[in-house]
Amino acid sequence: QVHVLESGGGLVQPGGSLRLSCVASGSAFGFANMGWYRQAPGKQRESVASITMSSGATNITDSVKGRFAISRGNAENTVYLQMDSLTPEDTAVYYCFAKASKYFGGVDYWGKGTLVTVSS
Repeated sequence: QVHVLESGGGLVQPGGSLRLSCVASGSAFGFANMGWYRQAPGKQRESVASITMSSGATNITDSVKGRFAISRGNAENTVYLQMDSLTPEDTAVYYCFAKASKYFGGVDYWGKGTLVTVSS
């Protein structure tokens, strides 16, 4: 049973920072990619960032480049999303995903989300 659990959301002032964490577990073969999506109220879910677990190569959505960074943790199947210079437009539920390799079926697994609120 694969579980994806994200944490670190909360209330932060504009211009502040938050660091989200995600741990995926339950896969005997690990994961090919992990990353983050977000969904604001009344808006569609959008991709934020992803990372290739084997190489560390990253992809960041243009709207958050220079402010957000994704990285791998020391523990296997762990990733972080460092968010700096936050604005109210960043307010959303942030979802972590973990993608199995093609060898393992290429299935996407999702966490339940953590809420980030940027407000004064």
